[in-house]
Amino acid sequence: MGLLDRLNDDLKQAMKEKQKVRLSVIRMVKSAVKNREIELGHPLSEDDVIGVIQKEVKQRKDSLQAFQDANRTDLAETAEEEIAILESYLPEPFTEDELRALASEVVERVGASSKSDMGKVMAELMPLVRGRADGRLVQQVVQRLLS
Repeated sequence: MGLLDRLNDDLKQAMKEKQKVRLSVIRMVKSAVKNREIELGHPLSEDDVIGVIQKEVKQRKDSLQAFQDANRTDLAETAEEEIAILESYLPEPFTEDELRALASEVVERVGASSKSDMGKVMAELMPLVRGRADGRLVQQVVQRLLS
């Protein structure tokens, strides 16, 4: 089952079970996907949909941090719940060890030997980890391997 089909099924289920937060989050994701489709002018692939969901998770995490800094626990709890719902639609993330092993393979493949080769490594590695690893973590792992 595709991700959009799963979202549609979960939307119906959330309506039946009167899960207001889940329903709201799913509607927001579907709206963001539709907006992205209109922006690009074609239907989105699974990877594109994952990218939209990741963007929404990142926005929620940024908001969560702001709510925590402002001592707004009520809003922080809602943001945490929304993040959990969104992350349930993302593929299982790589562990740092899995990421390091994959990055090592790419470093060998492109023949990188110093930090000046980081761009080559990142260009090869990011499409392989898309949706399963945070870009900052990938960058840190690659920097450690090249130093």
